[in-house]
Amino acid sequence: MMRQLSVSLLVILSAIAAKADEGTLSTDQPKGTTAQEIIQKFTAKEKQFKEARKRCTYRQVVKIEAFDGDKSQGEYQQVADVTLDAKGNKVKSVVFAPQPTMSVSPEDQLDTESRLHWTLSTDELPEYNVAYQGTQQEDDLQTYVFDVTPRQIEKGKRYFQGRLWVDDRDFQIVKMQGKSVPDILPKKKGKSGENLFPKFTTFREQIDGKYWFPTYSLTDDTLHFSPTDVHIKGTVKATDYKCPDSEVAHREQDSPARRK
Repeated sequence: MMRQLSVSLLVILSAIAAKADEGTLSTDQPKGTTAQEIIQKFTAKEKQFKEARKRCTYRQVVKIEAFDGDKSQGEYQQVADVTLDAKGNKVKSVVFAPQPTMSVSPEDQLDTESRLHWTLSTDELPEYNVAYQGTQQEDDLQTYVFDVTPRQIEKGKRYFQGRLWVDDRDFQIVKMQGKSVPDILPKKKGKSGENLFPKFTTFREQIDGKYWFPTYSLTDDTLHFSPTDVHIKGTVKATDYKCPDSEVAHREQDSPARRK
């Protein structure tokens, strides 16, 4: 049976509410290896995955909603197909995008989409501090847990800050929880330009028998703006992955339907 981290909506909501499928974090040091060796292994796998994913196309579905109590104050939706042009470059084609009824800044839009694309590969590792926290059971997976913070904030760049769960056999990230940083604050109190970013949880699935692909990201957080609090809820999904010349393509070609 394929080892997997369940990402059905029911399981996600239940896990967040009760953490029924999440074991207790054990802070013991890893057995038979070191935290640094684990970091080296999973960041190397992340680099391989990042290269493999460049050949993949998929559909991305975004839905974000703002609430005041239980009352919806606005919504942002977008459905887009991400394909490849003749040179192999990614091309995003929006197929559904109603007029937003909530304020969405360029940073909001970029951060929302980047939840499914963030990696921590060997070439990105120098930008982050990575601290081992222990081991934890996630559904039927045993994982190593790390906290990640940017070493320094460069102007104009966005970073992830939060926690990673790394599968102890595949040495790949299967879950991440945190937020995009930094928040954008006005230089003077009372001035406009305040932009805060919600916490989120992103799940990956092993859809090709080799790599763990990000498929679902969930947000449910309250942002404390100066004038008022805003409750943000939303999802970002990636479906219909197709990866020519990869394990995904080979699996499809070898399926019974393909052989008929």
